[in-house]
Amino acid sequence: MRKLLTFVCALAAMLAISAAPASAVTGNFEEDFEHPYVGLVVFYDAEGEFLWRCSGSLLTPTVFLTAGHCTDQDAEVSPVSARVYFQQDAGANYDPETGVDPISGYPETCAAGTLGVTCATSDELYDYGFDNFAGFPNTRDVGLIILDQPITLSEYGSLAAPGTLDSLATERGRQDVTFTVSGYGVSKTNPVFTESHRSRLMAETKLVNLNSANAGGFNIQLSSAPAQGRGGSCFGDSGGPVFLGGFESDLIVGVNSFVLNGNCRGVGFGYRVDSEDVQAWIESIIGEDEFAKIDIV
Repeated sequence: MRKLLTFVCALAAMLAISAAPASAVTGNFEEDFEHPYVGLVVFYDAEGEFLWRCSGSLLTPTVFLTAGHCTDQDAEVSPVSARVYFQQDAGANYDPETGVDPISGYPETCAAGTLGVTCATSDELYDYGFDNFAGFPNTRDVGLIILDQPITLSEYGSLAAPGTLDSLATERGRQDVTFTVSGYGVSKTNPVFTESHRSRLMAETKLVNLNSANAGGFNIQLSSAPAQGRGGSCFGDSGGPVFLGGFESDLIVGVNSFVLNGNCRGVGFGYRVDSEDVQAWIESIIGEDEFAKIDIV
């Protein structure tokens, strides 16, 4: 499975490991102003050096949901700190000459006046037992980041109640079900070039399967078909939300996890969070009182 699965972390990480974490929003995407709690997260090693970037969703002012392969604490190179940007165009003005976005400070700093407003730091990173491909298809690809500075927003992401997607597991249930993916990842990639906006983008996609060999009841298999008006995920979208429904949905049923090829074409997969076990793990990390602040629908 190591060569089959391509996870959707930052493209920089893809160059460092043979199985690259996956997903950015591709195909027929739109700028995402609907989900202000979806953020761009940058990870650093013990020396404060950039490792990779992912996406994720703020569930409360301090609890940020992402992918386990982004926060993996047992990897050969593990992140020890992170910085999260909530601007829609968090890294859009990145200057390759200086290595910094002069407006947001991405990926090195929070710009003046943004710390605790649209930018936050963290040295509390957790993963749900993610261990590369062990136990596939149950990769346990969920991560949490606890922010040092609370971010006050008009709305936060909602978690789907356990079992929300179970009724879609049958052939009849799979008919014409729309999902939305959001993230800051790569929008186009092929052997010749890579296009990365570093902006929050979203795209509608369709359910393919919940019980295929690659899904196994743990992953959501989604179709990316631009010719049919659909989009998908790619490098840098890892950890970004998979919403049940169209662009206006806030109901998170999964986190962007992996794709099956390096060009991010065909199908993508999100790890399900509408699970009693996943939500019990979240509660064990943040505590009963903080967990009660999460909107579960």
